[in-house]
Amino acid sequence: MEFHLEKISEYKYRIPKSYKPGMRVDGIIYAGNKLLESIKKDKAPEQVANVAFLPGIVNYSLAMPDIHWGYGFPIGGVAATDPEQGGVISPGGVGYDINCGVRLVKTDLVLEDLKGKIEKIVNVLYNDVPSGIGSKGQVKVSYQEEKKLLLNGAKWAVAQGFGVKEDLEYCEEFGAIDGADPDSVSERAFERGKPQAGTLGSGNHFLEVQVIEDIFDQTAAEVFGLRIGQIAVMIHSGSRGFGYQVCDDYVKVMGKCLSKYAIKVPDRQLACAPVTSPEAKAYIGAMRAAANYAWVNRQVLMYLVRESFGKVFSKSWQSLGMDLIYDVAHNIAKFEKYIIDGKEKVLCVHRKGATRAFGPGNPELPDRYRNIGQPVIIPGDMGTASYLLVGTKKAEQETFGSTCHGAGRLKSRSEAIRTVDYEGLIKELRQKGIEVRSSGKNTIVEEAPSAYKNIDDVIEVVTQAGLSKKVCKMRPLCVVKG
Repeated sequence: MEFHLEKISEYKYRIPKSYKPGMRVDGIIYAGNKLLESIKKDKAPEQVANVAFLPGIVNYSLAMPDIHWGYGFPIGGVAATDPEQGGVISPGGVGYDINCGVRLVKTDLVLEDLKGKIEKIVNVLYNDVPSGIGSKGQVKVSYQEEKKLLLNGAKWAVAQGFGVKEDLEYCEEFGAIDGADPDSVSERAFERGKPQAGTLGSGNHFLEVQVIEDIFDQTAAEVFGLRIGQIAVMIHSGSRGFGYQVCDDYVKVMGKCLSKYAIKVPDRQLACAPVTSPEAKAYIGAMRAAANYAWVNRQVLMYLVRESFGKVFSKSWQSLGMDLIYDVAHNIAKFEKYIIDGKEKVLCVHRKGATRAFGPGNPELPDRYRNIGQPVIIPGDMGTASYLLVGTKKAEQETFGSTCHGAGRLKSRSEAIRTVDYEGLIKELRQKGIEVRSSGKNTIVEEAPSAYKNIDDVIEVVTQAGLSKKVCKMRPLCVVKG
Protein backbone atom coordinates (compact mmCIF):
# COMPACT_ATOMS: atom_id res chain seq x y z
CA MET A 1 0.00 0.00 0.00
CA GLU A 2 1.29 3.49 -0.85
CA PHE A 3 2.56 5.43 2.13
CA HIS A 4 0.56 8.60 2.82
CA LEU A 5 0.70 11.22 5.55
CA GLU A 6 -2.56 13.07 6.19
CA LYS A 7 -2.13 16.67 7.31
CA ILE A 8 -4.17 17.29 10.47
CA SER A 9 -2.80 20.75 11.28
CA GLU A 10 0.19 22.95 10.47
CA TYR A 11 2.51 20.81 12.62
CA LYS A 12 0.76 17.46 12.84
CA TYR A 13 0.42 14.56 10.38
CA ARG A 14 -1.42 11.26 10.62
CA ILE A 15 -0.71 7.74 9.37
CA PRO A 16 -4.22 6.24 9.43
CA LYS A 17 -4.51 2.81 10.99
CA SER A 18 -6.01 1.64 7.71
CA TYR A 19 -2.49 1.97 6.23
CA LYS A 20 -1.56 -1.55 7.37
CA PRO A 21 -3.85 -4.34 8.54
CA GLY A 22 -2.92 -4.99 12.16
CA MET A 23 -2.36 -1.36 13.19
CA ARG A 24 -4.34 -0.85 16.39
CA VAL A 25 -4.12 2.96 16.42
CA ASP A 26 -3.18 5.80 14.07
CA GLY A 27 0.37 7.10 13.86
CA ILE A 28 0.95 10.79 14.56
CA ILE A 29 4.08 12.65 13.45
CA TYR A 30 4.80 16.19 14.62
CA ALA A 31 6.55 18.02 11.79
CA GLY A 32 6.55 21.21 9.73
CA ASN A 33 6.88 21.74 5.98
CA LYS A 34 10.66 22.27 6.26
CA LEU A 35 11.16 18.90 7.95
CA LEU A 36 8.59 16.83 6.12
CA GLU A 37 10.65 15.97 3.04
CA SER A 38 13.59 14.63 5.04
CA ILE A 39 11.22 12.66 7.28
CA LYS A 40 9.54 11.07 4.25
CA LYS A 41 12.91 10.05 2.77
CA ASP A 42 13.80 8.17 5.96
CA LYS A 43 12.11 4.84 6.79
CA ALA A 44 11.17 6.11 10.23
CA PRO A 45 7.46 6.79 9.40
CA GLU A 46 7.17 3.09 8.54
CA GLN A 47 8.46 2.36 12.05
CA VAL A 48 5.78 4.67 13.49
CA ALA A 49 3.19 2.51 11.70
CA ASN A 50 4.86 -0.67 12.98
CA VAL A 51 4.77 0.52 16.60
CA ALA A 52 0.99 0.90 16.23
CA PHE A 53 0.78 -2.94 16.17
CA LEU A 54 1.86 -3.25 19.82
CA PRO A 55 -0.74 -4.91 22.07
CA GLY A 56 -2.38 -2.49 24.49
CA ILE A 57 -1.15 0.66 22.73
CA VAL A 58 -3.18 3.72 23.76
CA ASN A 59 -4.39 6.60 21.54
CA TYR A 60 -1.54 6.84 19.00
CA SER A 61 1.94 5.78 17.97
CA LEU A 62 3.70 9.14 18.22
CA ALA A 63 6.82 10.66 16.69
CA MET A 64 8.56 13.94 17.43
CA PRO A 65 10.06 16.22 14.73
CA ASP A 66 13.58 14.87 15.36
CA ILE A 67 12.36 11.44 14.20
CA HIS A 68 14.83 9.21 12.35
CA TRP A 69 15.45 5.50 11.79
CA GLY A 70 16.10 3.48 14.94
CA TYR A 71 16.05 -0.06 16.31
CA GLY A 72 12.40 -1.19 16.23
CA PHE A 73 10.98 2.16 17.32
CA PRO A 74 12.09 5.26 15.46
CA ILE A 75 14.36 7.58 17.43
CA GLY A 76 11.94 10.32 18.45
CA GLY A 77 9.20 7.73 19.02
CA VAL A 78 6.71 7.75 21.91
CA ALA A 79 4.14 5.07 22.74
CA ALA A 80 2.07 4.31 25.82
CA THR A 81 0.56 0.91 26.55
CA ASP A 82 -2.11 -0.07 29.08
CA PRO A 83 -1.02 -3.02 31.26
CA GLU A 84 -4.67 -3.73 32.10
CA GLN A 85 -5.41 -4.24 28.40
CA GLY A 86 -2.51 -6.60 27.67
CA GLY A 87 -0.11 -3.69 27.18
CA VAL A 88 3.50 -4.63 26.47
CA ILE A 89 6.96 -3.24 27.11
CA SER A 90 9.54 -3.35 24.31
CA PRO A 91 13.32 -2.88 24.71
CA GLY A 92 13.29 -1.39 21.19
CA GLY A 93 10.99 1.33 22.57
CA VAL A 94 13.63 2.29 25.13
CA GLY A 95 16.80 1.85 23.11
CA TYR A 96 20.30 0.54 23.62
CA ASP A 97 21.68 3.56 25.48
CA ILE A 98 19.20 3.35 28.36
CA ASN A 99 18.64 6.76 29.99
CA CYS A 100 20.90 8.56 27.62
CA GLY A 101 20.15 12.08 28.82
CA VAL A 102 21.22 15.68 29.18
CA ARG A 103 21.99 17.87 32.14
CA LEU A 104 22.44 21.64 32.06
CA VAL A 105 24.72 23.37 34.56
CA LYS A 106 24.66 27.14 34.98
CA THR A 107 27.62 29.26 36.03
CA ASP A 108 27.97 32.84 37.29
CA LEU A 109 30.57 33.44 34.58
CA VAL A 110 29.84 35.68 31.59
CA LEU A 111 31.34 35.64 28.11
CA GLU A 112 33.92 38.30 29.01
CA ASP A 113 35.30 36.01 31.75
CA LEU A 114 36.19 33.41 29.10
CA LYS A 115 38.13 35.80 26.89
CA GLY A 116 41.45 34.13 26.02
CA LYS A 117 40.55 31.05 28.05
CA ILE A 118 38.32 28.98 25.75
CA GLU A 119 41.17 26.88 24.36
CA LYS A 120 42.44 26.22 27.88
CA ILE A 121 38.95 25.23 29.06
CA VAL A 122 38.38 22.76 26.22
CA ASN A 123 41.84 21.25 26.71
CA VAL A 124 41.35 20.78 30.47
CA LEU A 125 37.90 19.25 29.93
CA TYR A 126 39.28 16.91 27.26
CA ASN A 127 42.19 15.85 29.48
CA ASP A 128 40.22 15.48 32.72
CA VAL A 129 36.98 13.87 31.48
CA PRO A 130 37.45 10.34 30.06
CA SER A 131 35.90 10.08 26.60
CA GLY A 132 35.83 7.83 23.55
CA ILE A 133 35.05 4.16 22.93
CA GLY A 134 35.97 1.94 25.88
CA SER A 135 37.06 4.87 28.04
CA LYS A 136 37.50 4.09 31.75
CA GLY A 137 36.73 6.41 34.63
CA GLN A 138 38.07 7.10 38.09
CA VAL A 139 35.09 5.39 39.76
CA LYS A 140 36.32 1.91 40.68
CA VAL A 141 33.72 -0.36 42.26
CA SER A 142 33.52 -3.92 43.49
CA TYR A 143 30.66 -6.20 42.46
CA GLN A 144 28.81 -5.47 45.75
CA GLU A 145 29.39 -1.73 45.44
CA GLU A 146 28.15 -1.74 41.86
CA LYS A 147 24.89 -3.26 43.13
CA LYS A 148 24.51 -0.28 45.50
CA LEU A 149 25.24 2.08 42.61
CA LEU A 150 22.50 0.44 40.52
CA LEU A 151 19.97 0.67 43.34
CA ASN A 152 20.70 4.24 44.44
CA GLY A 153 21.71 6.09 41.27
CA ALA A 154 22.93 9.65 41.67
CA LYS A 155 22.30 9.38 45.44
CA TRP A 156 25.14 6.86 45.54
CA ALA A 157 27.41 9.26 43.65
CA VAL A 158 26.61 12.15 45.98
CA ALA A 159 27.26 9.92 49.02
CA GLN A 160 30.70 9.17 47.51
CA GLY A 161 31.49 12.89 47.31
CA PHE A 162 30.63 13.44 43.62
CA GLY A 163 28.29 16.36 44.28
CA VAL A 164 25.85 17.69 46.86
CA LYS A 165 22.36 16.60 47.85
CA GLU A 166 20.85 19.73 46.22
CA ASP A 167 21.91 18.25 42.85
CA LEU A 168 19.43 15.41 43.33
CA GLU A 169 16.44 17.73 43.56
CA TYR A 170 17.02 18.86 39.99
CA CYS A 171 17.19 15.43 38.37
CA GLU A 172 14.27 13.60 36.84
CA GLU A 173 13.28 10.92 39.40
CA PHE A 174 15.64 12.77 41.77
CA GLY A 175 18.47 10.85 40.14
CA ALA A 176 17.30 7.34 41.08
CA ILE A 177 14.24 5.45 39.90
CA ASP A 178 12.74 2.95 42.35
CA GLY A 179 12.43 -0.71 41.44
CA ALA A 180 15.91 -1.32 40.03
CA ASP A 181 16.78 -5.02 40.26
CA PRO A 182 20.50 -5.85 40.00
CA ASP A 183 19.61 -9.56 40.14
CA SER A 184 17.96 -9.20 36.71
CA VAL A 185 21.24 -7.91 35.23
CA SER A 186 23.69 -10.26 33.49
CA GLU A 187 27.24 -10.80 34.65
CA ARG A 188 28.44 -9.39 31.31
CA ALA A 189 26.57 -6.11 31.95
CA PHE A 190 28.15 -5.89 35.41
CA GLU A 191 31.60 -6.41 33.91
CA ARG A 192 31.06 -3.77 31.22
CA GLY A 193 29.73 -1.29 33.75
CA LYS A 194 32.44 -1.61 36.39
CA PRO A 195 35.07 0.67 34.77
CA GLN A 196 32.83 3.09 32.89
CA ALA A 197 31.00 5.26 35.45
CA GLY A 198 32.08 8.87 34.98
CA THR A 199 32.98 8.50 31.29
CA LEU A 200 31.55 10.43 28.38
CA GLY A 201 31.55 7.54 25.93
CA SER A 202 31.46 7.94 22.17
CA GLY A 203 29.11 8.81 19.32
CA ASN A 204 26.83 11.78 19.90
CA HIS A 205 27.79 12.18 23.57
CA PHE A 206 29.40 15.50 24.43
CA LEU A 207 30.35 18.22 26.88
CA GLU A 208 29.60 21.69 25.59
CA VAL A 209 30.39 25.11 27.06
CA GLN A 210 27.74 27.56 25.88
CA VAL A 211 26.76 31.22 26.15
CA ILE A 212 23.12 32.26 26.55
CA GLU A 213 22.33 34.24 23.41
CA ASP A 214 18.57 34.85 23.59
CA ILE A 215 15.89 34.76 26.27
CA PHE A 216 12.27 34.19 25.23
CA ASP A 217 10.59 33.80 28.63
CA GLN A 218 12.00 36.24 31.18
CA THR A 219 9.93 34.89 34.07
CA ALA A 220 11.13 31.31 33.59
CA ALA A 221 14.72 32.48 32.98
CA GLU A 222 14.68 34.32 36.31
CA VAL A 223 13.44 31.19 38.08
CA PHE A 224 16.39 29.31 36.56
CA GLY A 225 18.78 32.16 37.42
CA LEU A 226 19.74 32.71 33.77
CA ARG A 227 20.49 35.87 31.78
CA ILE A 228 21.90 36.84 28.36
CA GLY A 229 25.69 36.50 28.14
CA GLN A 230 25.88 33.94 30.95
CA ILE A 231 27.96 30.76 30.55
CA ALA A 232 26.39 27.30 30.90
CA VAL A 233 27.64 23.74 30.42
CA MET A 234 25.66 20.92 28.82
CA ILE A 235 26.48 17.26 29.49
CA HIS A 236 25.09 14.50 27.24
CA SER A 237 25.78 10.86 28.09
CA GLY A 238 24.04 7.67 29.16
CA SER A 239 24.49 4.22 30.66
CA ARG A 240 27.45 3.29 28.44
CA GLY A 241 28.25 -0.41 27.90
CA PHE A 242 26.13 -1.38 30.91
CA GLY A 243 22.88 -0.16 29.36
CA TYR A 244 23.82 -1.50 25.94
CA GLN A 245 24.33 -4.96 27.40
CA VAL A 246 21.03 -4.86 29.32
CA CYS A 247 19.18 -4.02 26.10
CA ASP A 248 21.06 -6.64 24.11
CA ASP A 249 20.31 -9.33 26.71
CA TYR A 250 16.59 -8.57 26.85
CA VAL A 251 16.09 -8.14 23.10
CA LYS A 252 17.02 -11.84 22.94
CA VAL A 253 14.73 -12.73 25.85
CA MET A 254 11.81 -10.81 24.34
CA GLY A 255 12.35 -12.37 20.93
CA LYS A 256 11.20 -15.67 22.41
CA CYS A 257 8.14 -13.98 23.95
CA LEU A 258 6.49 -13.18 20.63
CA SER A 259 5.41 -16.78 20.05
CA LYS A 260 4.96 -17.53 23.76
CA TYR A 261 2.37 -14.75 24.15
CA ALA A 262 1.02 -14.99 20.55
CA ILE A 263 2.11 -11.42 19.75
CA LYS A 264 2.20 -10.44 16.08
CA VAL A 265 4.39 -7.50 15.04
CA PRO A 266 5.71 -6.67 11.55
CA ASP A 267 9.31 -6.26 12.76
CA ARG A 268 11.13 -8.60 15.17
CA GLN A 269 12.99 -5.57 16.51
CA LEU A 270 9.67 -4.76 18.21
CA ALA A 271 10.08 -7.88 20.38
CA CYS A 272 8.07 -7.32 23.54
CA ALA A 273 6.21 -8.98 26.40
CA PRO A 274 3.10 -8.12 28.42
CA VAL A 275 4.01 -5.72 31.24
CA THR A 276 2.63 -8.21 33.77
CA SER A 277 4.77 -11.12 32.50
CA PRO A 278 7.89 -12.40 34.33
CA GLU A 279 10.08 -11.50 31.33
CA ALA A 280 8.80 -7.91 31.33
CA LYS A 281 9.23 -7.57 35.09
CA ALA A 282 12.83 -8.76 34.81
CA TYR A 283 13.51 -6.30 31.98
CA ILE A 284 11.94 -3.41 33.89
CA GLY A 285 14.15 -4.15 36.90
CA ALA A 286 17.27 -4.33 34.71
CA MET A 287 16.29 -1.22 32.69
CA ARG A 288 15.83 0.78 35.90
CA ALA A 289 19.24 -0.41 37.10
CA ALA A 290 20.72 0.89 33.82
CA ALA A 291 18.83 4.18 34.21
CA ASN A 292 20.34 4.59 37.67
CA TYR A 293 23.78 3.80 36.25
CA ALA A 294 23.29 6.65 33.75
CA TRP A 295 22.36 9.09 36.53
CA VAL A 296 25.54 8.10 38.37
CA ASN A 297 27.49 8.63 35.16
CA ARG A 298 26.15 12.15 34.54
CA GLN A 299 26.55 13.06 38.22
CA VAL A 300 30.25 12.07 38.14
CA LEU A 301 30.72 13.82 34.79
CA MET A 302 29.28 17.01 36.31
CA TYR A 303 31.69 16.65 39.25
CA LEU A 304 34.61 16.40 36.78
CA VAL A 305 33.35 19.44 34.84
CA ARG A 306 33.09 21.45 38.07
CA GLU A 307 36.63 20.39 39.02
CA SER A 308 37.92 21.37 35.56
CA PHE A 309 36.39 24.85 35.77
CA GLY A 310 37.81 25.19 39.28
CA LYS A 311 41.25 24.38 37.89
CA VAL A 312 40.98 26.95 35.05
CA PHE A 313 39.59 29.80 37.19
CA SER A 314 41.36 28.90 40.49
CA LYS A 315 38.06 28.99 42.35
CA SER A 316 35.71 26.45 43.89
CA TRP A 317 32.77 25.36 41.77
CA GLN A 318 30.47 26.82 44.44
CA SER A 319 32.01 30.27 44.07
CA LEU A 320 31.64 29.92 40.28
CA GLY A 321 27.89 29.32 40.80
CA MET A 322 27.95 25.95 39.01
CA ASP A 323 24.51 24.74 40.04
CA LEU A 324 22.49 22.11 38.21
CA ILE A 325 19.48 23.49 36.33
CA TYR A 326 18.05 20.04 35.50
CA ASP A 327 18.81 16.53 34.23
CA VAL A 328 16.41 14.92 31.76
CA ALA A 329 16.27 11.30 30.61
CA HIS A 330 15.81 10.04 27.06
CA ASN A 331 15.49 6.34 26.22
CA ILE A 332 13.40 5.11 29.12
CA ALA A 333 10.00 3.56 29.86
CA LYS A 334 8.07 4.96 32.82
CA PHE A 335 4.78 4.16 34.53
CA GLU A 336 2.73 7.34 34.65
CA LYS A 337 -0.90 8.29 35.29
CA TYR A 338 -3.07 9.76 32.51
CA ILE A 339 -6.78 10.33 31.97
CA ILE A 340 -7.94 8.03 29.15
CA ASP A 341 -11.63 8.12 28.17
CA GLY A 342 -12.43 9.89 31.43
CA LYS A 343 -10.64 7.36 33.65
CA GLU A 344 -7.27 7.60 35.35
CA LYS A 345 -4.93 4.92 34.03
CA VAL A 346 -1.37 3.91 34.83
CA LEU A 347 0.35 3.55 31.47
CA CYS A 348 3.76 2.27 30.41
CA VAL A 349 5.17 5.25 28.47
CA HIS A 350 8.08 4.47 26.13
CA ARG A 351 10.22 7.49 25.23
CA LYS A 352 12.86 6.56 22.66
CA GLY A 353 14.94 9.63 21.86
CA ALA A 354 12.25 11.77 23.43
CA THR A 355 12.13 13.96 26.53
CA ARG A 356 9.59 14.13 29.33
CA ALA A 357 7.86 17.54 29.24
CA PHE A 358 5.46 17.83 32.20
CA GLY A 359 3.53 21.08 32.51
CA PRO A 360 3.09 23.55 35.38
CA GLY A 361 1.60 22.13 38.57
CA ASN A 362 2.77 18.56 38.01
CA PRO A 363 3.61 17.00 41.40
CA GLU A 364 6.72 15.28 39.91
CA LEU A 365 8.47 18.63 39.58
CA PRO A 366 10.79 20.30 42.12
CA ASP A 367 8.97 22.95 44.18
CA ARG A 368 11.02 25.73 42.62
CA TYR A 369 9.85 24.79 39.09
CA ARG A 370 6.27 23.81 39.92
CA ASN A 371 4.73 27.03 38.54
CA ILE A 372 6.63 27.15 35.25
CA GLY A 373 6.80 23.50 34.17
CA GLN A 374 9.55 20.94 33.81
CA PRO A 375 12.83 22.10 32.27
CA VAL A 376 13.30 20.54 28.83
CA ILE A 377 16.86 20.53 27.45
CA ILE A 378 17.15 20.12 23.67
CA PRO A 379 20.68 20.20 22.23
CA GLY A 380 21.42 21.01 18.62
CA ASP A 381 24.54 19.87 16.81
CA MET A 382 28.01 21.11 17.74
CA GLY A 383 27.86 23.96 15.23
CA THR A 384 24.45 25.36 16.11
CA ALA A 385 22.36 26.42 19.08
CA SER A 386 20.80 24.40 21.88
CA TYR A 387 17.62 25.32 23.75
CA LEU A 388 16.19 25.28 27.23
CA LEU A 389 12.40 25.02 27.24
CA VAL A 390 9.66 24.08 29.70
CA GLY A 391 6.94 21.45 29.41
CA THR A 392 3.24 22.19 28.98
CA LYS A 393 -0.15 20.89 30.02
CA LYS A 394 -0.88 20.35 26.32
CA ALA A 395 2.01 17.88 26.12
CA GLU A 396 0.50 15.97 29.05
CA GLN A 397 -2.83 15.83 27.19
CA GLU A 398 -1.50 15.03 23.67
CA THR A 399 1.84 13.23 23.85
CA PHE A 400 1.90 11.60 27.30
CA GLY A 401 3.98 14.55 28.53
CA SER A 402 6.65 14.18 25.85
CA THR A 403 8.61 16.36 23.43
CA CYS A 404 11.67 15.97 21.19
CA HIS A 405 15.21 15.36 22.49
CA GLY A 406 17.47 16.96 19.88
CA ALA A 407 17.84 17.98 16.25
CA GLY A 408 17.65 14.45 14.84
CA ARG A 409 19.95 12.96 12.24
CA LEU A 410 19.68 13.65 8.50
CA LYS A 411 22.67 11.49 7.49
CA SER A 412 23.76 8.14 8.86
CA ARG A 413 27.17 8.03 10.51
CA SER A 414 28.66 6.16 7.53
CA GLU A 415 27.21 8.70 5.07
CA ALA A 416 28.64 11.58 7.13
CA ILE A 417 32.09 9.93 7.09
CA ARG A 418 31.83 9.58 3.29
CA THR A 419 30.64 13.12 2.59
CA VAL A 420 32.17 15.45 5.21
CA ASP A 421 35.72 16.81 4.99
CA TYR A 422 37.35 16.83 8.45
CA GLU A 423 39.74 19.73 7.86
CA GLY A 424 37.01 21.84 6.25
CA LEU A 425 34.66 21.11 9.15
CA ILE A 426 37.21 22.13 11.80
CA LYS A 427 37.91 25.34 9.88
CA GLU A 428 34.19 26.09 9.59
CA LEU A 429 33.67 25.57 13.33
CA ARG A 430 36.69 27.75 14.23
CA GLN A 431 35.32 30.52 12.02
CA LYS A 432 32.19 30.38 14.17
CA GLY A 433 34.39 30.62 17.28
CA ILE A 434 33.86 26.98 18.30
CA GLU A 435 36.76 24.84 19.54
CA VAL A 436 36.28 21.05 19.34
CA ARG A 437 38.24 18.17 20.86
CA SER A 438 37.64 14.46 20.30
CA SER A 439 39.42 11.14 20.64
CA GLY A 440 39.03 10.51 16.90
CA LYS A 441 38.46 12.36 13.62
CA ASN A 442 35.57 10.11 12.62
CA THR A 443 33.62 11.07 15.74
CA ILE A 444 33.75 14.73 14.74
CA VAL A 445 32.85 14.01 11.12
CA GLU A 446 29.92 11.76 12.16
CA GLU A 447 28.56 14.63 14.25
CA ALA A 448 28.99 17.37 11.64
CA PRO A 449 26.20 19.98 11.55
CA SER A 450 25.30 18.83 8.02
CA ALA A 451 24.46 15.38 9.44
CA TYR A 452 21.61 16.89 11.50
CA LYS A 453 18.32 18.63 10.93
CA ASN A 454 18.13 22.36 11.57
CA ILE A 455 17.52 22.67 15.32
CA ASP A 456 15.50 25.89 14.85
CA ASP A 457 13.05 24.06 12.57
CA VAL A 458 12.65 21.27 15.13
CA ILE A 459 12.12 23.72 18.00
CA GLU A 460 9.55 25.64 15.94
CA VAL A 461 7.46 22.48 15.59
CA VAL A 462 7.35 21.57 19.29
CA THR A 463 6.69 25.17 20.34
CA GLN A 464 4.03 25.88 17.70
CA ALA A 465 2.40 22.52 18.44
CA GLY A 466 2.30 23.53 22.11
CA LEU A 467 4.43 20.64 23.42
CA SER A 468 7.13 22.89 24.90
CA LYS A 469 7.72 26.58 25.52
CA LYS A 470 11.05 28.28 24.74
CA VAL A 471 12.99 29.84 27.61
CA CYS A 472 16.45 30.53 26.19
CA LYS A 473 18.86 29.75 23.36
CA MET A 474 22.51 28.84 23.93
CA ARG A 475 25.38 29.12 21.42
CA PRO A 476 28.36 26.70 21.65
CA LEU A 477 31.84 28.02 22.48
CA CYS A 478 33.72 24.74 22.85
CA VAL A 479 32.84 21.07 22.61
CA VAL A 480 34.36 17.80 23.80
CA LYS A 481 33.00 14.90 21.75
CA GLY A 482 33.02 11.30 22.92
